[in-house]
Amino acid sequence: MKNDNSSFERVEEFKYLRKALTNQNSIQKEIKSRMKSGNSCYHSVQNLLSSSLLSKNLKINICRTKMLPVVLYGCETWSLTLRKKRRPRVFENRVLRRIIGPRRDERTRERIKLHNKVLNDQYSSPNIFG
Repeated sequence: MKNDNSSFERVEEFKYLRKALTNQNSIQKEIKSRMKSGNSCYHSVQNLLSSSLLSKNLKINICRTKMLPVVLYGCETWSLTLRKKRRPRVFENRVLRRIIGPRRDERTRERIKLHNKVLNDQYSSPNIFG
């Protein structure tokens, strides 16, 4: 019997359990897909997060219990470089800033930049990857 491998097609990428797998073991597309899913999740609860009827702490709990699991699904298999760790952190900080709203100086009413460390310290939770 002739062993003919030419009948097999090489697969570059496929989805398994909602996770993008590549033949190069690259997770860049997976992270991009997770960020896209996280943004979709954010937009689906945006009305809740912009409501003045809910406290900021409740909004943050919604973020951490509903959105972050969508973003972090399957992350235990990711081998991350510092650059790749940045995207989920940016997502989390961006959502927290939207929840908190703009900060203004009480005297001058100028906008104040809220640094990431202050943001995470103020809401007593480390960022996604600690």
